[in-house]
Amino acid sequence: MLMGAPRDCSTMTVENLTADAEVFTSNVFLVTGERTVLVDAGTMDGLDASIAERVDALDAVLITHQHGDHVGELATVMERFDPELYAYDPHPERTHALEDGDVVQIGDEEFGTVYTPGHADDHVSFLGDTALFSGDVVVYNDGAFDDGSFGRTDQPGQSRERLIESLQELLDRMRPGVSAMYPGHGRSYEGDVRTVVERALERAERREPKYQN
Repeated sequence: MLMGAPRDCSTMTVENLTADAEVFTSNVFLVTGERTVLVDAGTMDGLDASIAERVDALDAVLITHQHGDHVGELATVMERFDPELYAYDPHPERTHALEDGDVVQIGDEEFGTVYTPGHADDHVSFLGDTALFSGDVVVYNDGAFDDGSFGRTDQPGQSRERLIESLQELLDRMRPGVSAMYPGHGRSYEGDVRTVVERALERAERREPKYQN
């Protein structure tokens, strides 16, 4: 099942603030609950105002990777809300350096940080007991596949082989019951997330170009 409207997890709510953006941007997820967290910052003008319409304060921003479409509005968000900033690679405003295995609280739940390079050298995903914030390592639907796809690996510095290892790492660490996936692009997904990741892995392992010319 694809998800469009905000999804409630007990008192935690996840909303994609850029779902209707008219510019190319990553998805930006605002998670409210015990700890108000933004996952990625996208490129949509007015993102800070959109956040302010929903919450009075922002505790933290978590960055899956620092490609431009994921951090374009980061400076504006940091200036307005002064949150903590979690990222794998250095950033001038980073307050917490993420490493594989770090535990971070998003909303009401704890998520493990999984280092998932391949699409980007600094890519991390956030895996919890019920949900996965997958960035670009795995998405549900995009221009290549509609039910389990993966980030492109044909640009300088990217690696299909490393991405394949990252997808397998997610599967190895995923517990039964993960039923929501919040990816960097495309629609969010509700259902058997393991099956989606397995399909993405199988397609990546074909080692064919993701986008056919």
